[in-house]
Amino acid sequence: MSKPNPTRFYFIRHGEVEERYQKVFGGRLDIDLSPFGIEQAAMVAAHLRGTHFDAVYASPMKRAQRTLAPLLALNGYRPITLDGLREVDFGAWTGFTWDEVRARFGKSPYDWLHELETGGIPEAEPIPAYRRRVTGCVDEMLTLHPGKTVAVVCHGGVIRMALAYLLDLPLPKMAHFEVDYASVTVVDHRPGRPEVQLLNFTPWRLPA
Repeated sequence: MSKPNPTRFYFIRHGEVEERYQKVFGGRLDIDLSPFGIEQAAMVAAHLRGTHFDAVYASPMKRAQRTLAPLLALNGYRPITLDGLREVDFGAWTGFTWDEVRARFGKSPYDWLHELETGGIPEAEPIPAYRRRVTGCVDEMLTLHPGKTVAVVCHGGVIRMALAYLLDLPLPKMAHFEVDYASVTVVDHRPGRPEVQLLNFTPWRLPA
């Protein structure tokens, strides 16, 4: 008997954000893309032009929707927007730069996943709620599109939470996985056998 096809996820992080929010814990701030971020989104769409998606999901936040737009223009997909794909709320860290977080809170910004997991960020979204909403979105996609190919345009934190869930790894371990602006990460899901096919691929870094 042949194995069933996996459900293949294409996780696409939004493009570079506007300059004043770079190296800032943006979280729930509804930030736009920078001019280069718009270019990145177009290059991701061009790279994926030959890939057929059975479903396209996206965060409702502006930076994700702006990244999604050129993919829709090229392929004519009808996306499904899920509120559960919003970026995590960084609470008291929101709007502060990485250096300001270190100075004001005495925490390393590089440890943000650990701090989220352990409740070390004041007023941040509780990690059980964050996990529930992201994994709920992933479960919905697995239920509705078994054996199909699904694009998910969202945020670095959401992608890391989805990877932690699909790979059955602790969230802080996802700090070892880079998720750049306008990157593509591909994961095949079979029950009990997830496989990462592509990690943090950035089409905008390819030679012209």
